[in-house]
Amino acid sequence: MQRAQAPEGADVVVLNTCTVTSSADQDARAAIRRIHRQNPQCRVVVTGCYAQRAPEEIAALPGVSQVIGNSHKHQLAELTLSQGRVGPFVPLSALTDKSAEIFVSDIFAHTELLAAPVFDAANERTRPNLKVQDGCDNRCSFCVIPYVRGQSRSLALSEVLREVEVLVRSGYREVVISGINLGRWGNDLAAGNGSRRKKLRFESLVQAILDQTAVEKIRISSVEPMDWSDELIAMMSSSPRIAKHAHVPMQSGSDRVLRAMHRKYRPWHYREKISRIREAMPMAAIGADVMVGFPGETDVDFEQTRRMVEELPFTYLHVFTYSARPGTPAAEMKNHVSLQVARERNRVLRDLAAEKKAVFMRSFVGQEVEAITLQSQSAGSDDGSFTETLTENYLKLRLRGEHQSNEWIRARVEHVDGDSMIGTLISQ
Repeated sequence: MQRAQAPEGADVVVLNTCTVTSSADQDARAAIRRIHRQNPQCRVVVTGCYAQRAPEEIAALPGVSQVIGNSHKHQLAELTLSQGRVGPFVPLSALTDKSAEIFVSDIFAHTELLAAPVFDAANERTRPNLKVQDGCDNRCSFCVIPYVRGQSRSLALSEVLREVEVLVRSGYREVVISGINLGRWGNDLAAGNGSRRKKLRFESLVQAILDQTAVEKIRISSVEPMDWSDELIAMMSSSPRIAKHAHVPMQSGSDRVLRAMHRKYRPWHYREKISRIREAMPMAAIGADVMVGFPGETDVDFEQTRRMVEELPFTYLHVFTYSARPGTPAAEMKNHVSLQVARERNRVLRDLAAEKKAVFMRSFVGQEVEAITLQSQSAGSDDGSFTETLTENYLKLRLRGEHQSNEWIRARVEHVDGDSMIGTLISQ
């Protein structure tokens, strides 16, 4: 098979879904209906977390041919191309009246991780995403992820190194190292023999990538607050091959809310981690996930969160409005916050985050920055053509002129325009 340019011209469309919020579910259903409306003859294959959580719900939608949960995602290509006829396995749909085939089983039965690099369609030639860990052993009261991703499991060190080297040989200059609970990579693996066997640590994975591969730059995705060890912070700050970018989920600045969320840190722990990161890397991007409208969140709780965001050196935020997920403890809690109040709190934090990001971007005007080119050519404008790039510290930079993609360059920042910096090339 060959890749189609758009769903309208495809024979098969694979939709990878999220289920972290009800909005994500709604977006997935809308996408399925849109694809079916635009191309009624194509086979729609739905996979991912929503498929794992509610396969029958998805199978009932018009146009869906197969529902393949995370439990069978490693077989997706085989199942799709063979239209479900793989070995002795009988799809659940064969036992029902539904026309769509369903391949979903107990995700907690999976103890090993099978992973391959994932490419963002917009940046597929520059920044592959290598998942080295999946699942989560935490039980945050609001989160459905453990129930659709399973227990925490790690890609073996040898496999990680092999995948990174394959990407390097293929010409990639930056690799994003990711996971659902990335800082817990290695907890299910062990090194050594007999009584001397010990768990591997995420820091040892990062060091091995630096020591045993030729990758030019790695970017570490989200790591939980208590997994930002002094060793990891020192490693990131001292190595020019690790992007200066720390994403540290916060969720709330209220101790009471954090406890209700079953988060494993307190606000003062979080403040300490962020302060250490900023002290070690003054120019690093520091981002966070923040949730508003958690059941029982009062005006006082929200003000503690707002003040914490205001006082800490964040350069961007991902702000989420709480969404009740079936089967989670939080969904059964009392005193749910009204949607109107939650949306207003979301707006307040987004506006604050935008101000902090703008200040951070303006601090680089007149300075040199390192960035990787994402697109070989952007659309022209009144000021001429630009190439989209991403700086080492996670800022958008529009580089004057047309430049080859997948190149690390140095540029001088001229000014800020909206959510991007504008710059000129200094060197490649």
